[in-house]
Amino acid sequence: MNRELLEKNFTNRGFKVSFFDSKEDAAAYLCGSLEGKKLAFGGSGTLKEMGLYEKLSEKNEVIWHWVNNTKETKMEALTAEVYLLSANGVSEKGDLVNIDGAGNRLAASLFGPGKVIYVIGKNKIEKDLESAMYRARNVASPQNAMRFGLDTPCVKAGGTKCFDCNHPQRICNGFSIVARPMLKQEVEVLFVDEVLGY
Repeated sequence: MNRELLEKNFTNRGFKVSFFDSKEDAAAYLCGSLEGKKLAFGGSGTLKEMGLYEKLSEKNEVIWHWVNNTKETKMEALTAEVYLLSANGVSEKGDLVNIDGAGNRLAASLFGPGKVIYVIGKNKIEKDLESAMYRARNVASPQNAMRFGLDTPCVKAGGTKCFDCNHPQRICNGFSIVARPMLKQEVEVLFVDEVLGY
């Protein structure tokens, strides 16, 4: 992970950037900086691996559809003060790429909460946008489909690539590329020097 390059490129685009050697250090930072707030989580193996729901619930109200999977919970995430998620792919040039099945994670990361925090493991970082998109589509999405136990072609092929299918269980329906923070939105990117998530 080239910290100097990432800091330069993301900062130049208007993102706040922090670096951590471990997921424990990143979790401690978040627990220390978020208190008494209404938080919401996007579906994220990274946040789950870090135990952030349990840790941040001690001093905050935390909304997460993985805990209470209803449409109302997903809509309530739009009203949070801070939205936390990861990305499926990140370019060294400063792009955050996500793919979503229902669109709730994309919507909340782009509109609603005034602050958005991405937590990114080193495995998600790619050289450029094209590589980040490839990773999101052919690495993260098939692995997530496998994790969900779906019956899609990518799962049947062992999670090795996307088939751009029309399967009713397809989870790669919407794509977002965040190249700069949205107007009136603060976006912080926490890079963690560990393999995290999908």
